[in-house]
Parts: sequence; C-alpha cells; structure tokens
Amino acid sequence: MSYIAELVTKNILVVGAGTTGKSLARYLASIGANFSIIDEKISMLDGFEVLDSIPDDITFDLAIVSPGWRKDHLVVEGLNSKGIEIISELDFAWLLKMELNPDQKWLALTGTNGKTTTVQMLESILIASGTSGIACGNVGVTVVEAVTSENRFSVLALELSSFQIAWSSLPEYEAVSILNIAEDHIDWHGTFSEYADAKMKLLSQSKVAILNLNDPEVILRSAGWNGRKVFFGLSTPQAGEIGLVEELLVDRSFVNSPEAAEVIAELSDVKPAVPHNVSNAMAAAGLALSIGIAHPLVKSGISNFKVDKHRLQTLATKDGITWVNDSKATNPHAASAALLSHLSNIWIAGGLAKGAKMDELIVRTGSRIKAAILIGKDAELIAKALAKHAPKVAIHRISTSTSAEDLMDQVVTCAANLATTGDTVLLAPACASMDQFSSYAERGNLFSQSVSKLVAK
Repeated sequence: MSYIAELVTKNILVVGAGTTGKSLARYLASIGANFSIIDEKISMLDGFEVLDSIPDDITFDLAIVSPGWRKDHLVVEGLNSKGIEIISELDFAWLLKMELNPDQKWLALTGTNGKTTTVQMLESILIASGTSGIACGNVGVTVVEAVTSENRFSVLALELSSFQIAWSSLPEYEAVSILNIAEDHIDWHGTFSEYADAKMKLLSQSKVAILNLNDPEVILRSAGWNGRKVFFGLSTPQAGEIGLVEELLVDRSFVNSPEAAEVIAELSDVKPAVPHNVSNAMAAAGLALSIGIAHPLVKSGISNFKVDKHRLQTLATKDGITWVNDSKATNPHAASAALLSHLSNIWIAGGLAKGAKMDELIVRTGSRIKAAILIGKDAELIAKALAKHAPKVAIHRISTSTSAEDLMDQVVTCAANLATTGDTVLLAPACASMDQFSSYAERGNLFSQSVSKLVAK
C-alpha cells in the first residue's frame, strides 16, 4: 500500500492550527483522510472545529506536529505517553515527495539571519535558469503545499528554522547552507548550545554544505563534519571557496580545476551591496551551483533580485536624513548588521527579546549609535546594555500610546527631533514584535506610514 493510501486508513491529529496546520488540514481533506486539529488558541480553522485538548475517547494513529510546538509541550508529551506516532510537517512532506515526485531536489538553508533574503535570491536564480523551482518552508508556501502542488516543481529551495530542523530527520538534501549562528530563540531551545546544535543538525542530512567562512560559530561547529565543505567569505577565495576579488564575486569551488576561477556576479549586481547581503548572494550562488546551474544564469538571478520590504528598506531621504525600515531585524545579530551598515544611527529598538542578551550587540555597534529610542516589553534590557557599554548614547523611551499606530507616530516624531544631516533613522528592533504589533510586517508598515506622514509635511 502506498503511503498516501495508508493515510486514508488512519485517524490523524494535526497539532497546531497556524499556517502549517492549515496547509496540512487542506491536504488531508483533499485525499479524504480522517483527521482532527488541536490548538490552545484557535477554535475554528477553515470550517473545521479545533480541539483544545486530546480527547480520551478518540484513538489517533498518527500526529503531525507544526514546528513551533516544543517537544516538552504537554500535548506532545501526552501523545508520547499514549504511544502515538509523531511526525513533523517537514518529514511528512518528504514522505509525500518520495511518492509524488521522487526526482524532486531539495536545497536547504538556515541561519540566525538572512534566511529569507537568501532563499528568495536562490528562487530568483532558479527562475533565471529556467528551472521549475520555488522558495518554501519558513517563507512563502509550506513544504507540504510545495510538494503537493500541481506544478510538480523540480527543485525546492527550503528556508528552515531551528524549530523545523529540530523536529526533522528524514529529508536528504542535495546541498545545505548555514549562513550564521548567533543567540536567538533561547526561550524555545533552552540554551544557545541546543539552538546551535539544531542548526548544525542540517549537515547530517546532506553531503555538501555551503558555509560562512566569516562566522566563527559555523566554522567551529562544522569542524568535525566530513562532508564536502564549500566556504564563502568576503576575502579573496582559496581553492574550493567562493569569495570577493575587488568588485567581483568569484567561484573557485564549482570549477574544472583547483587553479580555475569563474565570475559569479559583480558587486553592483547585489542590491543592497552591504557586507551581509553580499554573503547572502554567495550562499545562494553556492546552492545553485551545487545542482549544476551555470555561472551566467546565477549572475542573472542575483541581478534580477530585489530585497523584500522590511529588510534595510530605505523609505525616504529628506534634509540629509535617511529613514530605513529593517523591522525584520528581530534579534541582536540582525540588528548589528543593520547598525553597521550606517555610520550614525538614531536607533529604534525593543520588543520581545526571546531570551537573547544585548551586550555583544552594543559592544560591536555602540560607536554607530547616536541616540536610541526604545519601545516594548524588553526595552530596559537594551537600556541596561547601552548604559554599561555605550554610556554616552542618549536613551529615549516611548512607553505609552493609545494604539500601535499612535506609538509609531510618537517614535518617528522623537526621531525627527533627534536627527541631523548625515544621520540614519533606523528601525532595527533586535526583538520580536508580538508584544505591541501583530507581526514584524505590521511594525514595519506602521513605521513606513509614520515616516511618510512626516516627510510629506
């Protein structure tokens, strides 16, 4: 019996009624499977009633878990205690792929920052090369949606979070890339070491890895792995590496001989050509080259790509002051890259720190911060780090507002009063948004709206 035919004979529990749960429910309904959905916060999903606990009178044969659920969650522990088979959405998608489209190639990348930009850049390269491929996973459509799509994609470019990797063991990737590892999601994993281990677990599922030469954690933690390592970095590449030679991104890995080199792209093809985004382009290029896409087509894909909103998005320049939205900078590592991209910042930061510390961020970037405007639940965490490591930075707190829109108007007004010619007003919060906004996108959109009102005056 095929895997899909077998699913129809089982009673299945979908754990989680978010984006992943919704795509699972739609697929299971499409094949006529028997399933229930459980979630503590949502009562209905696409017309299906959602349970808030596991009923004693229903026996489940299989539970498919959304990646955000911790393994020590009471629901998950309850499933384990009943001996119910548990599988992640990613592993479930792999089993479907093996039946529906066994020749489909999976490329995966992870990292604390830059994942979405890099996987979308990889998707742009696939499109430029005429390859039938799509970015999916932690961006765009879910992996189950991509696998079961009528398009029958030949390549999936998967952006994977640490949660997805921690829950997964079945996929076999053509190549993987690890961009960077810095403190994030400690509240979910418990320790930085466990978070880093989840990221590095990706190596065990591939024979080729595209690794960041400029990230100490990636270098240290990949040292014992015996697969093929292709390093990329911002200096002249050695044999087997991807690197930078003056104004050119150069490949010395996917070439015919150790002495050979091929141009991947020009710096001007990468937009914006700030250091961390050049690294993103190298990682995307390495993944594309690993499946045989030609260098000129890689160049076309990189050149065609434009960064999404909320990622170092220049909103306006007026009176010599530049306003930049990097609301996607939801952890200290991302905020550091944003701050170092400008010389003098009026920095807007704060929100939910997710267990991360701010000291290293301030040590690295304190000289680039002219003033800080702090918002959100963990504002004082940032304020203490500034007081300790950059005591000359003026701190302004915005703590009362009637709405999220009003809050951002106050923030922008405060920034306008502080900024002078040559300054960058930078929203790079170093924190998640959900204490005051529905998402980083809403936070960025409201900032953009407030800036638009200001510059129109």
